[in-house]
Amino acid sequence: MPLLVTDYSWTQTETTVYIHVPLKGTAAGKVDVVSTDEYLKVHFPPYLFEAFLFEPVNDDRSSAKIRDGEAVISLSKTTKNMWRHLMRNTDDKKKKKQVRERALLKYQEKLCSESRSKAEKQRAERKYALETMMKLEQEERHSIQRIKDTERQRTTAEMKTWQLRQKQRAEEKGQGKLHRDDQNKLRAEKQPQGHSGQSDKKQPADSPAPRTSRNIQVTFTPRVFPTALRESRAAEEEEWLRKQAEARRAVNADVEELGDLKEEDRNPEWLKNKGDKCFVTGDYLSAVNAYNLAIRQNKKIPALYSNRAACHLKLGNLHKAIEDSSQALDLLIPPVADNAAARARASVRRGSAFCRLQFYAEGLQDYQAALKIDPHNEALQADTQRIQDIIQGSAAKTH
Repeated sequence: MPLLVTDYSWTQTETTVYIHVPLKGTAAGKVDVVSTDEYLKVHFPPYLFEAFLFEPVNDDRSSAKIRDGEAVISLSKTTKNMWRHLMRNTDDKKKKKQVRERALLKYQEKLCSESRSKAEKQRAERKYALETMMKLEQEERHSIQRIKDTERQRTTAEMKTWQLRQKQRAEEKGQGKLHRDDQNKLRAEKQPQGHSGQSDKKQPADSPAPRTSRNIQVTFTPRVFPTALRESRAAEEEEWLRKQAEARRAVNADVEELGDLKEEDRNPEWLKNKGDKCFVTGDYLSAVNAYNLAIRQNKKIPALYSNRAACHLKLGNLHKAIEDSSQALDLLIPPVADNAAARARASVRRGSAFCRLQFYAEGLQDYQAALKIDPHNEALQADTQRIQDIIQGSAAKTH
């Protein structure tokens, strides 16, 4: 049996009724307020305050606030007048039960309506975001097609110009040969007879002697690691350097349709810098498009996936952010000092996406992994502690 609250107070104007209900030390999160046009309930176990209102009110324009250890309810009157009482003077339990049930039914319907409206709004926002992204991608495709067409026209014009120049050179060369033949024939007719003793053979021009071959000895300075030999991770360092070199040389074979792009658009590093600049200016969709084109050409650069994950975080594409961060971490192997900062960034980005999806345990693991790499980062320490507090608070609440 709940304890009824009797030490409440209320005031009014011609348009509004104000009710103050003391919460008796109860936390705000444990207070349940139900309000309809004819019924009000404030429940904070083991206490209960309920009011069967003197006149109907406008529930849509009413509000409830929890502050300074009390609940303050503002009820908007439907007509301008002064109430003689806050509640109806009735002791009919059956009638009160009917009013209470009718009020709770209205309240449930209101909650369902608000939930549907919220879901519809979210669907509309997702639809708008998808349409916007499709429009941007279509504009990007049109832009690429225009670049292809322009480049094709320029190449065609240059080819025609080159062919014409080659034809002119061939004609000039043919005319020059014909002129030389005529001159030789004229000199042969003027040459006197009887000089058969002279040799008709042309003397070969003097040519330089062939160069002598030599072997050049090349030696390489061994890489020096700062750690002691017994603690050195030379093998992992060399493996990482080898993978980096392979990544710079790797070009996918499935991008033949991009062959008509400009030279810089076929350079993943240039596209990465372009995406980074778009990210800094807040143009996250353009940054994603730049990283997409770079990844289509080279799928072994970890920074492309990590930076695209940061864009997806800004756009709210949390599952894509997790996928890209995981791909970046898979490429950042073996773990060495040169890729430590990149591993920390990718871990934080994946952990942030997990936490925003309320998978706090998974997010905490990623933050702890980043903190292990950078243990003196105060911001990272604070975020990790905040996630731990959330997990512990949820566990305590459940218990």
